[in-house]
Formats: sequence, structure tokens, C-alpha cells
Amino acid sequence: GPSPAWPITYADLAPYYDRAEQLYHVHGRRGADPFEPPAGGPFPHGPVTHAPRIAEVADGLRAYGLQPFEMPMGVKMSEDDPGSGPFVLRETFEAMGRAAFDGYPDLLHLKCDAEVATVKPATAHDNVHLLTGADVTRLVTSASGREVAAVEATVDGETRTFTADTFALCAGAVNSAALLLRSATRTQPDGLANRSGRVGRHFMRHVTSKFYSAASATPNPTQFQKTLAVNDFYFGVPGDPEWDGVPLGHIHLMGKHRGWQILQDLPMGALTPHEADAFAANSVDWWVQGEDLPLEDNRITLGPDGGIRVRYTETNRKAQEKLMDVLEEALRTVGFDRFLRVPMPLGVVNHQCGTCRMGEDPATSVVDPNGKAHDLANLYLADASVFPSSAATNPTLTIAANALRVAEHLQGEVL
Repeated sequence: GPSPAWPITYADLAPYYDRAEQLYHVHGRRGADPFEPPAGGPFPHGPVTHAPRIAEVADGLRAYGLQPFEMPMGVKMSEDDPGSGPFVLRETFEAMGRAAFDGYPDLLHLKCDAEVATVKPATAHDNVHLLTGADVTRLVTSASGREVAAVEATVDGETRTFTADTFALCAGAVNSAALLLRSATRTQPDGLANRSGRVGRHFMRHVTSKFYSAASATPNPTQFQKTLAVNDFYFGVPGDPEWDGVPLGHIHLMGKHRGWQILQDLPMGALTPHEADAFAANSVDWWVQGEDLPLEDNRITLGPDGGIRVRYTETNRKAQEKLMDVLEEALRTVGFDRFLRVPMPLGVVNHQCGTCRMGEDPATSVVDPNGKAHDLANLYLADASVFPSSAATNPTLTIAANALRVAEHLQGEVL
């Protein structure tokens, strides 16, 4: 289906992508991805090297005719430049893999997530205070209803009110929409910033699957395997009469899964624990990801008790299956002979976006291109809720780049 245009261009975001890559210490090799957009220069750091088994897989896919590449990654370390510190060898990446680095907090603070890259540096300043344990319950408007006057939050069981001149709402696509809906007033009964009726609508989360591939004759001792990606089928399957020019999506390795993790993904009794361990010992584990479309009726609402409800119909599942078909075909030429496909359920919302889309027209969008709510003079949104579409790649760098863009607007025009 169609993916709507954004009210800003790639050129508008490009300099902020470059800044976000610096901020998050992104490692990669510019030009390795055949479909990457233009950039202002090389990545801040060279790519994280493949473990030997992953390098073999990459070479095999390349011989098949694909263009696998080192996946860009935000890690606060360097394998080859002691001066960019900390200096970390491949063995440390392997140790991090054994510690379930992917999808878990990194106690070494080497994974360059928001805590490491932005929150800790920000809270080092005297004028920044991070209040933990605060459950924000609603936004309170002024008497006119044209601006936010305060935030109400429950802190240690006590209701507290916080005032400011300007407010930024960045709670993620689900909770940003839910908070606006919970903040309904007598004059705005459908929720704040919701004159358009768009708040909560167009929810997206990506169409995703785990794809396990095992080569019976070849073990995979890799611990940190999340270094390889494939985009050859992002825009379709060349030469295929049905799929040429039809976007399929993005493929990358995920963190190495153990037998118990594979068992959790399968129906009861599909494998015994011993069989799962044996499969995992030889498996290379992929994350297959397609674009989710912003259907109007895929939406976040509130139940009678105020709890969050999600109405969702999946899109692009047929394209997802085709993407796994062509991945399996390629991997069979590299010696893989056993495969498991696990579609991700609705509960997997790591990449949630939409619900408060940006646009020029207040009748069809929630915020303007600078993130300001059309209906409120001093409320800005800068999370993935403002995305009009999801693409098929991870949203984090775009969230960071757009947040930098909105922050610069606030600094120069508002504050």
C-alpha cells in the first residue's frame, strides 16, 4: 500500500542525522549499504568487525550476488583506535554477547543508548533535573484552553503539579497519544491537540519476524553476532514479475539466541530443550522487518477504566513472507538447511510510531513540521509519534535527528 509523504524532506533532516551519528558514536562503513541515502561524510567510527562465522556467511551471501554490509551500530568503543576510547577488542564484544547485550541494559555502559549518550550527560548540568518514579497523569491547560499550563504527576503516591512556559511530550507513540487523550477537558472532550481527531490514529509498529537459520554441518560459536545486514530486497525482487518494485523490507542479524529463547518463540512441544539447544548451537539468527502502513483505524484508545487499548490490523504480511522466502533461498546456497520462522505478535512494539502525525494541515495532523501541536501554543512532540510513515528500518536515528531539529527550533525561535 501507499506510504504517505512527510512535511519535511530528507535534506531537512540530513545534517541532524550527521549530528545524531556523532552523538551516538555510530560505527559503520559509508557506501557499504547499496541503498543508503546521501550523507555529509563518513561514519564517526569504522564498522564493528564480524566474528569469523558471520564473516563466512557474509562472504557466502556476497558470492550468491547479494550486497551484505556491516550494520551501523551505536557503541561507545573502538576496536582499532585507542585514542577514541575505550579501546575494546573483538573478545569484549563476544563477552557482551554472552551477557545478552542485545535487548538488555549494558552494565558496562558501552552500548550507546539514550542513557549513555544523552541522559547522563544532560543530568550532569546544574539546570537539568531528572525526576524518577513520576507517573504523569495529565496535562492541564490554561483557562483559555490554548496552551498547557501544567503537568500533573503522581510521585510517591502524592499528586504534584509542575509548571513551565514550554512543554515537550516525548513518551513514545503509545503513551504520548494516551496522555493527550487522558487530558481531555470540557471544551476539548476528545483529548488535547485533537481537533483533527488524529490523536491515537495511524499507529505503526513494523511488520517483523525472527528467522532462525541453522547449518547442520557448521556450528556458530559467535556470541556477539549482530553485525550484518542485507537491504538488497528493500525495494523488491528484481526480475520477479510479482515482486519487482514492490518494497519488501530490511534484514539484519539479531543478538545470538540460546535454546531456551528459541523454545519461548515456538508452540509448546515443537522442540525438546535438547533439540532447541542443538539447533541454537548451529543457528544464525535474523530479524526480518517490513514497513507497517499508517491505517487510520490502527489506533490507540482508552478504555472505560482509562487503560490503554490498541486496535490493530497487520499490513504487509505477504511481503514479509516473500522477504523470508528470498532470504531462505540465499542462505541455502551458503549451507543452511534448517529454518524456523516466528512472526512477532502485537506485543512487540519496540518500534512504535505514528499516533500524533506531523503535517501542515491542522485538519489532518496533530503537530506542525516543527513538532508544535496545532491546537496548543506551547506543546511540542519530538518522539516517533509524529512520524507520518514508518519505513522498514529502525526508527531510533530518525527520532534522535528529528529531536535535535526540534530542539534547535525551540532554542532559536521559542526559548
